[in-house]
Amino acid sequence: MKYDWVDAYCLEKIGTVKDYKVEWEATRYLIGDKMYVMIGTNKEKKPIITIKCEPIFGQSLRDQYSDIIPGYYMNKTHWNSVFLEGDVPDDILKTMLDMSYDLVFKALTQKQQKSILENE
Repeated sequence: MKYDWVDAYCLEKIGTVKDYKVEWEATRYLIGDKMYVMIGTNKEKKPIITIKCEPIFGQSLRDQYSDIIPGYYMNKTHWNSVFLEGDVPDDILKTMLDMSYDLVFKALTQKQQKSILENE
């Protein structure tokens, strides 16, 4: 995998839990039981990482990079998939990962957010 730093980067984020969903054949990164990143393959078995983004930001990335596409098997407005063998710069992927984490964390209840922050 070209982006071999992704696992450690995601696991450094407060409250992140990693699991493997067998039926999807995908590794997921969750916060408060909500997924913010998924690493798997598409129907052609090409490795992809699927990340939640603000819709306008996600669309602008799709317009700029051919290796960023609407989220595979996800809501195409909010999720984007990045081909792991592509040429998306590391800093762009990190920005996407940070945004996804923040979006999902902010969607949690205040009680869930507080619990996550207190347990770290």
